[in-house]
Amino acid sequence: MTEGRAPVTTAERTPGEVRLAITGMTCASCSARIERKLSKVAGVESATVNLATEKALVSFTAPVTVEQIVAEVKKTGYGATVIGGSRPAPPAPTAPSTYAVSPGSAGAVDGAGGEVAKPAAGALLEKLRAQELARQKVRDAAATAKPDARPAPAPAHPAGHDVHADHSGDEGQPGSDGSVGSGENHLDHTPAQDVLKPRLVAAIALTVPVLLIAMVLPEFAAGPWLELLLATPVVFWCAWPFHRAAAVNARHLASTMDTLVSIGVLAAWGYSVVELLQGGMHLYFEVASVVTTFLLVGRFLEARAKDSGKDALRSLLDLGAKDVSVLRIDPQSRITSELRIPIDQLVVGDQFVVRPGEKVATDGTVRDGSSAVDASLVTGESTPVDVSPGDDVTGGSINTTGRLVVEARKVGADTMLAGIQRLVETAQTGKADVQRLADRVSAIFVPVVLVIAVVTLVAWLLTGHDIGTSLAVAVTVLIIACPCALGLATPTALLVGTGRGAQLGTLIKGPQVLEDTRRVDTVVLDKTGTVTTGELRLRSIAVRGKLSKKAALTAAAAVEQGSEHPIARAVVDGARLAKLDLPRIRDFQSNPGEGATARIKDTEVTVGKAVLFESVDPELVAHAHSHAGTTVFVGWDGVAQAALTVEDTVRDSSKDAIARLRALGLTPYLLTGDSASNARSVAEQVGIDASNVRADVLPAQKHAVVTELQKSGRVVAMVGDGVNDAAALAQADLGLAMGSGTDVAMDSADIVLVRTDLDAVGDAIGLSRETLRIIKQNLAWAFGYNTAAIPLAAFGLLNPMIAGATMALSSVLVVSNSLRLKRWGR
Repeated sequence: MTEGRAPVTTAERTPGEVRLAITGMTCASCSARIERKLSKVAGVESATVNLATEKALVSFTAPVTVEQIVAEVKKTGYGATVIGGSRPAPPAPTAPSTYAVSPGSAGAVDGAGGEVAKPAAGALLEKLRAQELARQKVRDAAATAKPDARPAPAPAHPAGHDVHADHSGDEGQPGSDGSVGSGENHLDHTPAQDVLKPRLVAAIALTVPVLLIAMVLPEFAAGPWLELLLATPVVFWCAWPFHRAAAVNARHLASTMDTLVSIGVLAAWGYSVVELLQGGMHLYFEVASVVTTFLLVGRFLEARAKDSGKDALRSLLDLGAKDVSVLRIDPQSRITSELRIPIDQLVVGDQFVVRPGEKVATDGTVRDGSSAVDASLVTGESTPVDVSPGDDVTGGSINTTGRLVVEARKVGADTMLAGIQRLVETAQTGKADVQRLADRVSAIFVPVVLVIAVVTLVAWLLTGHDIGTSLAVAVTVLIIACPCALGLATPTALLVGTGRGAQLGTLIKGPQVLEDTRRVDTVVLDKTGTVTTGELRLRSIAVRGKLSKKAALTAAAAVEQGSEHPIARAVVDGARLAKLDLPRIRDFQSNPGEGATARIKDTEVTVGKAVLFESVDPELVAHAHSHAGTTVFVGWDGVAQAALTVEDTVRDSSKDAIARLRALGLTPYLLTGDSASNARSVAEQVGIDASNVRADVLPAQKHAVVTELQKSGRVVAMVGDGVNDAAALAQADLGLAMGSGTDVAMDSADIVLVRTDLDAVGDAIGLSRETLRIIKQNLAWAFGYNTAAIPLAAFGLLNPMIAGATMALSSVLVVSNSLRLKRWGR
């Protein structure tokens, strides 16, 4: 394998898209030039390069390959590293569940009762052993075929890993060692501030005496020569990152911020050397030294702030467990034991142990034990969730109390944590329309400034000024005009804002979403699963004659325990909460869409709609009409004896969340396929006007409701969670999908809410608007600074040292303003 390059095969990449970590960029002109070069490659559909995150997202089609894209970046003068962890991975193969059943087995579905019987302990143990033997054979085969390499299952680290295609980073940039990656995360490089720190320390140590000799101490004969001696290493070694970047760009007939700095510093130093050798006294060694030092201070603080902005993403990567205790069955002794293995060796179907205080290694299903799991770091949900066998758990969540045995269902790039990271990285790599305007300005800014500096130099010379004074003014123009702040205005705010969103359980898919949140004035809420939990609960019971409510519920629940219908489950759960003992049933029969019947002792009991009975008491009918929810009747001998009403449960936080949306200037609408009475009941509970309720809406009509509101002049945000919401989410000006919903809904949305709490909608819109406000503040400062500073410098109202300090301060100010978003919502 060629040094500095790891093979990248088509199979390893998501077709049509690749993410790159870019090294060597110093300003917006760098990122803009890489974008231009990549966009000219045949087959590249789009290329987005983000300066703050130092990443690129390239969409392409055949015949161009990843290797060609990386080579093009390198040819442009920068380093490129393929980020393996940022690609959507194909679905992991699904291993058979330990509790899977087959016809005729001990765990087969019982045809009469519809219940799933648990397999006998002996059969289950044999099944576990068989699965373990099968997995062991795979491992042994891999070890035999490749004795020097361990088998490579799908990586289970939630963040994925890097596959380094090339690493030709420039000195002074992160990851510049040129080494081939071996699975380290792309955030685990030497921080840029650590690379710059030695140069900064040396620059300060040498610049202070230069400044003292030139401006404070009395003149003495060796003074100028001592200035030359001290300033030379500052100009050439400390400022080397600027010179090197300028030279690389010059080879490609391009110019960047570093071009301005390099020319300015070298011009000041060069003129001073010539003047010194000719016996002149107008020296600018202190200018070259001080400007270099100020710029290094600014670059150092900027790098530290950018690295701080990545904390949220880095914390996502740190959430994943590093190793895991899996259950293994010895093929000879058949004894089950625990084995601690690295997380990247975990495969789908493995069962692992999670003790109190430990992290759940990957997404899976609880097979044994019960506990409360704290998923707040992953989903933002503050309350631990009780789990027991059959419940799903999320990788990265923390087990609080009991011991759990979990079967791995998703590993590597398929996990929820990896999906969150991909969404965050995609959002951070993208660009808002306002940033694209800033990039276009930056692309032509440097050449224009070079022309202005030359014109300024000539104009000052023609007006009778000496070469030293004229050169100082031209150098001031070069240094003060560096468009650093312009390039950092949007990406730093986006970096911090999306990272903060991830911590709050709000995933903003792209920067264009920020613009949409500002315009939205209407929010359409899907009822089931969004405003409500989507789980039915028994709300009321009405009886006929002397029949007790307890007897009615016992009879209804006994029949319904044979059904898997949500209404049936709600009735059975109600009986369990009342701690009722349910009698045995026989001859169970389901009537799809209507109800069910079964025999209790010698009586045939019917549960379902009114049409199943010959006679229904008017009082029971009145009860059904007066109560929101769905009512089923229970009776025997053709007569309905009782009415049971079940209703969807409103989320505890929905009322306050909707009040918050109103405070943000949004008008809430409730959209549901449920009946008008149910919809009005929910709307009344959460504070939505009855006139803004849209009930009895079929799935295909949800899209039409959003379109109708848009035609009336409203800018619509849609919040949903199901497949039937996907079209409406895509049609809306802003789509928000609940993280508990379907993949189709989340793919169609602009923002994914990991928390099932409706209050996350307010967080998403509030944070997005604040991020956009910070971006506009940054751009206003950056444009205003450059517009005002260049004329002042050209007319000689500033000196080079003040210019260097001001330029460095401008970049630090923009980044610091963006970092305020880290405290949003606290």
